[in-house]
Amino acid sequence: MNISAKEIAGLRAKTGLPMMEVKVALQEAGGDETKAIEILRKKGLSKSEKRADRETSNGVVDSYIHGGKIGVLVEVLCETDFVARTADFKNFAHEISLQVVASAPKYLSRDQVPEEEIAKEKEFYLAEAKNSGKPEAIIEKIVEGKLNTFLAAICLLNQPYFRDPKKTVADILADVVAKTGEKIVVGRFCRFDLSDKI
Repeated sequence: MNISAKEIAGLRAKTGLPMMEVKVALQEAGGDETKAIEILRKKGLSKSEKRADRETSNGVVDSYIHGGKIGVLVEVLCETDFVARTADFKNFAHEISLQVVASAPKYLSRDQVPEEEIAKEKEFYLAEAKNSGKPEAIIEKIVEGKLNTFLAAICLLNQPYFRDPKKTVADILADVVAKTGEKIVVGRFCRFDLSDKI
Protein backbone atom coordinates (compact mmCIF):
# COMPACT_ATOMS: atom_id res chain seq x y z
CA MET A 1 0.00 0.00 0.00
CA ASN A 2 1.18 3.50 -0.83
CA ILE A 3 1.48 5.75 2.23
CA SER A 4 1.79 9.49 1.64
CA ALA A 5 4.52 11.65 3.15
CA LYS A 6 1.75 13.71 4.81
CA GLU A 7 0.38 10.61 6.62
CA ILE A 8 3.88 9.63 7.77
CA ALA A 9 4.62 13.18 8.97
CA GLY A 10 1.30 13.31 10.86
CA LEU A 11 1.95 10.05 12.71
CA ARG A 12 5.57 11.01 13.40
CA ALA A 13 4.34 14.25 14.99
CA LYS A 14 2.00 12.27 17.25
CA THR A 15 4.43 9.53 18.25
CA GLY A 16 7.90 11.06 17.89
CA LEU A 17 9.12 7.79 16.35
CA PRO A 18 11.50 7.40 13.37
CA MET A 19 10.09 7.77 9.85
CA MET A 20 10.69 4.15 8.78
CA GLU A 21 9.02 2.69 11.91
CA VAL A 22 5.99 4.91 11.34
CA LYS A 23 5.82 4.07 7.62
CA VAL A 24 6.01 0.30 8.25
CA ALA A 25 3.29 0.53 10.94
CA LEU A 26 1.02 2.51 8.59
CA GLN A 27 1.57 -0.08 5.83
CA GLU A 28 0.79 -2.93 8.26
CA ALA A 29 -2.37 -1.09 9.35
CA GLY A 30 -3.51 -0.46 5.76
CA GLY A 31 -3.24 3.30 6.27
CA ASP A 32 -5.40 3.33 9.41
CA GLU A 33 -3.65 5.69 11.84
CA THR A 34 -5.37 4.32 14.97
CA LYS A 35 -4.32 0.75 14.12
CA ALA A 36 -0.80 1.97 13.31
CA ILE A 37 -0.53 3.57 16.76
CA GLU A 38 -1.61 0.26 18.35
CA ILE A 39 1.03 -1.62 16.29
CA LEU A 40 3.70 0.88 17.38
CA ARG A 41 2.59 0.60 21.02
CA LYS A 42 2.85 -3.22 20.92
CA LYS A 43 6.31 -3.01 19.35
CA GLY A 44 7.32 -0.51 22.02
CA LEU A 45 6.09 -2.86 24.76
CA SER A 46 8.02 -5.83 23.34
CA LYS A 47 11.14 -3.66 23.09
CA SER A 48 10.66 -2.51 26.68
CA GLU A 49 10.41 -6.14 27.82
CA LYS A 50 13.82 -6.76 26.23
CA ARG A 51 15.18 -3.77 28.17
CA ALA A 52 13.75 -4.94 31.50
CA ASP A 53 17.16 -5.94 32.90
CA ARG A 54 18.86 -2.65 32.06
CA GLU A 55 19.92 -0.35 34.87
CA THR A 56 18.11 2.96 35.38
CA SER A 57 20.63 5.18 37.15
CA ASN A 58 19.63 8.53 35.63
CA GLY A 59 16.44 10.53 35.69
CA VAL A 60 14.71 13.44 37.38
CA VAL A 61 12.79 14.33 40.50
CA ASP A 62 9.76 16.41 39.56
CA SER A 63 7.60 18.44 41.93
CA TYR A 64 4.24 20.10 41.77
CA ILE A 65 2.38 22.18 44.36
CA HIS A 66 -1.34 22.71 43.87
CA GLY A 67 -2.79 25.82 45.49
CA GLY A 68 -0.37 25.64 48.40
CA LYS A 69 -2.43 22.77 49.84
CA ILE A 70 -1.23 19.65 47.97
CA GLY A 71 2.41 18.92 47.10
CA VAL A 72 3.97 16.06 45.18
CA LEU A 73 7.49 14.74 44.61
CA VAL A 74 8.01 12.10 41.91
CA GLU A 75 11.15 10.20 40.94
CA VAL A 76 11.29 9.00 37.32
CA LEU A 77 14.33 7.01 36.18
CA CYS A 78 15.88 6.19 32.82
CA GLU A 79 19.10 4.67 31.48
CA THR A 80 21.01 7.73 30.26
CA ASP A 81 21.50 11.37 31.17
CA PHE A 82 20.83 12.20 27.50
CA VAL A 83 17.22 10.95 27.74
CA ALA A 84 16.79 12.47 31.22
CA ARG A 85 17.40 15.90 29.66
CA THR A 86 14.87 15.51 26.81
CA ALA A 87 11.61 17.45 26.77
CA ASP A 88 9.57 14.23 26.33
CA PHE A 89 11.08 12.67 29.45
CA LYS A 90 10.75 15.80 31.60
CA ASN A 91 7.18 16.31 30.41
CA PHE A 92 6.33 12.69 31.31
CA ALA A 93 7.77 13.16 34.81
CA HIS A 94 5.67 16.31 35.26
CA GLU A 95 2.55 14.55 33.98
CA ILE A 96 3.12 11.87 36.63
CA SER A 97 3.29 14.62 39.30
CA LEU A 98 -0.02 16.02 38.06
CA GLN A 99 -1.53 12.51 38.03
CA VAL A 100 -0.50 11.96 41.66
CA VAL A 101 -2.05 15.30 42.67
CA ALA A 102 -5.28 14.57 40.77
CA SER A 103 -5.78 10.89 41.63
CA ALA A 104 -4.02 10.39 44.99
CA PRO A 105 -2.66 6.85 44.43
CA LYS A 106 -1.47 4.91 47.49
CA TYR A 107 0.84 2.50 45.65
CA LEU A 108 2.92 2.45 42.49
CA SER A 109 1.66 -0.91 41.19
CA ARG A 110 -0.52 -3.86 42.18
CA ASP A 111 2.41 -5.94 43.40
CA GLN A 112 3.03 -3.33 46.15
CA VAL A 113 -0.46 -3.64 47.64
CA PRO A 114 -0.27 -5.70 50.86
CA GLU A 115 -2.04 -9.07 50.64
CA GLU A 116 -4.01 -8.26 53.82
CA GLU A 117 -5.48 -5.13 52.18
CA ILE A 118 -6.53 -7.13 49.10
CA ALA A 119 -8.00 -9.91 51.26
CA LYS A 120 -9.97 -7.37 53.34
CA GLU A 121 -11.43 -5.71 50.24
CA LYS A 122 -12.26 -9.07 48.68
CA GLU A 123 -14.06 -10.15 51.87
CA PHE A 124 -16.11 -6.93 51.86
CA TYR A 125 -17.08 -7.30 48.17
CA LEU A 126 -17.97 -10.97 48.71
CA ALA A 127 -20.31 -10.14 51.60
CA GLU A 128 -21.83 -7.29 49.60
CA ALA A 129 -22.44 -9.53 46.55
CA LYS A 130 -23.98 -12.33 48.66
CA ASN A 131 -26.30 -9.85 50.41
CA SER A 132 -27.46 -8.47 47.05
CA GLY A 133 -29.13 -11.79 46.21
CA LYS A 134 -27.09 -12.28 43.03
CA PRO A 135 -26.77 -15.87 41.73
CA GLU A 136 -23.81 -17.80 43.23
CA ALA A 137 -22.45 -18.44 39.73
CA ILE A 138 -21.67 -14.77 39.06
CA ILE A 139 -20.61 -13.68 42.56
CA GLU A 140 -16.94 -14.50 41.90
CA LYS A 141 -16.96 -12.38 38.70
CA ILE A 142 -18.61 -9.48 40.54
CA VAL A 143 -16.00 -9.65 43.32
CA GLU A 144 -13.14 -9.85 40.79
CA GLY A 145 -14.50 -6.86 38.85
CA LYS A 146 -14.88 -4.72 41.98
CA LEU A 147 -11.42 -5.70 43.18
CA ASN A 148 -9.89 -4.72 39.81
CA THR A 149 -11.68 -1.35 39.98
CA PHE A 150 -10.39 -0.81 43.53
CA LEU A 151 -6.80 -1.66 42.55
CA ALA A 152 -6.97 0.57 39.48
CA ALA A 153 -7.99 3.45 41.73
CA ILE A 154 -5.16 3.07 44.28
CA CYS A 155 -2.26 1.95 42.02
CA LEU A 156 -0.61 4.75 40.03
CA LEU A 157 0.33 2.68 36.96
CA ASN A 158 -3.16 1.17 36.71
CA GLN A 159 -5.05 4.44 37.12
CA PRO A 160 -6.85 6.02 34.17
CA TYR A 161 -4.63 8.82 32.85
CA PHE A 162 -6.21 12.12 33.95
CA ARG A 163 -5.95 13.70 30.48
CA ASP A 164 -7.33 10.66 28.62
CA PRO A 165 -9.22 8.17 30.84
CA LYS A 166 -9.30 5.62 27.99
CA LYS A 167 -5.58 5.10 28.66
CA THR A 168 -3.83 4.06 31.85
CA VAL A 169 -0.68 5.65 33.26
CA ALA A 170 1.12 2.42 32.19
CA ASP A 171 -0.01 3.11 28.59
CA ILE A 172 1.47 6.62 28.75
CA LEU A 173 4.69 5.16 30.17
CA ALA A 174 4.82 2.65 27.28
CA ASP A 175 4.44 5.53 24.79
CA VAL A 176 7.43 7.37 26.32
CA VAL A 177 9.50 4.15 26.32
CA ALA A 178 8.71 3.71 22.61
CA LYS A 179 9.66 7.35 21.89
CA THR A 180 12.93 7.38 23.84
CA GLY A 181 14.04 3.80 23.19
CA GLU A 182 15.10 3.41 26.83
CA LYS A 183 13.85 1.62 29.91
CA ILE A 184 11.92 4.14 32.00
CA VAL A 185 10.47 3.51 35.45
CA VAL A 186 8.55 5.55 37.95
CA GLY A 187 10.70 5.09 41.05
CA ARG A 188 8.96 6.65 44.03
CA PHE A 189 6.37 9.28 44.73
CA CYS A 190 5.20 11.19 47.78
CA ARG A 191 2.01 13.22 48.15
CA PHE A 192 1.42 15.79 50.90
CA ASP A 193 -2.14 16.99 51.46
CA LEU A 194 -2.95 19.50 54.22
CA SER A 195 -6.58 18.31 54.32
CA ASP A 196 -5.35 14.90 55.53
CA LYS A 197 -4.58 16.50 58.91
CA ILE A 198 -8.05 18.01 59.34
